[in-house]
Amino acid sequence: MSDWLTPGLAHLWLPYTQMQTAPAPLPVVAAQGSRLRLADGRELIDGISSWWTACHGYNHPHIRAAVEQQLAVLPHVMFAGLVHEPAARLAQRLAALLPGDLERVFFTESGSVAVEVALKMAVQYWRNKGQAAKQRIVYFRHAYHGDTFATMALCDPEEGMHTLFAGTMPDQIMAELPTDQNLRRAFDLLLETHGERVAAVIVEPLVQGAGGMQMHDAATLACVAEACARHKVLLIADEIMTGFGRTGRMFACAEADVVPDIVCLSKALTGGTLPLAATVARRHVFEAFLADDPAAALMHGPTYMANALACAAANASLDLFESEPRLAQVAAIEAQLAAELAPCRALAGVAAVRVKGAIGAVELSCQPGGRIDLDAMRRRFAELGVWVRPFGKVVYLMPPFVITAAELATLTAALRQVLGERAARL
Repeated sequence: MSDWLTPGLAHLWLPYTQMQTAPAPLPVVAAQGSRLRLADGRELIDGISSWWTACHGYNHPHIRAAVEQQLAVLPHVMFAGLVHEPAARLAQRLAALLPGDLERVFFTESGSVAVEVALKMAVQYWRNKGQAAKQRIVYFRHAYHGDTFATMALCDPEEGMHTLFAGTMPDQIMAELPTDQNLRRAFDLLLETHGERVAAVIVEPLVQGAGGMQMHDAATLACVAEACARHKVLLIADEIMTGFGRTGRMFACAEADVVPDIVCLSKALTGGTLPLAATVARRHVFEAFLADDPAAALMHGPTYMANALACAAANASLDLFESEPRLAQVAAIEAQLAAELAPCRALAGVAAVRVKGAIGAVELSCQPGGRIDLDAMRRRFAELGVWVRPFGKVVYLMPPFVITAAELATLTAALRQVLGERAARL
């Protein structure tokens, strides 16, 4: 291990990490199912699916075989003036799975870029229709939509991770999720007041992920969609985290019978194997870009757009949703998380416990001015044989859908133990 770990760490810059003080990262040498194998031989049960991507677990033979087969034929080719079968098939399948006439698929490599493309689509949609003043985006408190500059501007300015860049990003409009009658009236008034300059509203349907695993019901999502339609504002659904079964439906919007104008997909799209994202637009959005004028076209084109290997992996992932009982597995995970995280409500320092689909979150409280030692908590989880990476005030579980009941019980037991130890110190 020392022949690569120590020399390599001298040159790596890790994400969201204070490199001077953070503990050394754990070296992973293999992964299978719901388990990560470390260089020292230990195995950790993965409680967060590698940032919510590995929905089928690691190293699934069907996805591996599809990637190997594609690698032997065509790893990649530019997607301007050329197309290939894996992307064409994937676009057709996504259009068939998504609700309504969400039928035009623009492929990118990451969730942040998928959102960037959605924002471009929304603003240019109105420009192409002669309403260039409609440029602003409405987003919600606790939102997180990515780390690029345009997407940072749509993250909660108080609780988000991008406060350092305040004042350098586009000025967008934050709203409260309309979870009750007063907030519904306020949201409707906001769109009535600013509608002439608002291009779109963006929402994480049912669960706001990196903003703290905040959850809202289908009625709230339906209210957002109805207000957008009433005030002639596009609706963008960021399903990067919620899509592909995580909330209990293939797509979270389905729970509210909502058809957004644009939807963003990534993370579990390839089953956690290769980078790929998609921004999918409804027919009327796409048609606004059709004209004799070349300037009316969507001006975006990532170098690795629609990478053939990634598209092959995504097609194989969709095969597994068709052939294996993923949504039934999510329902079983939801029931087990609800039962086994419930005792956390009685612990000191716990503010709330929330469960939706294969997502379980425990929100912590702390004394004014106090700090939650996340690094210590992460080390303790690893000592107990699980990989759990809390952030902010939230300790959460989002395991692979193929996790066994025994493995999930180990995760929830570790979470209860770590939070119980913390409660004893308060």
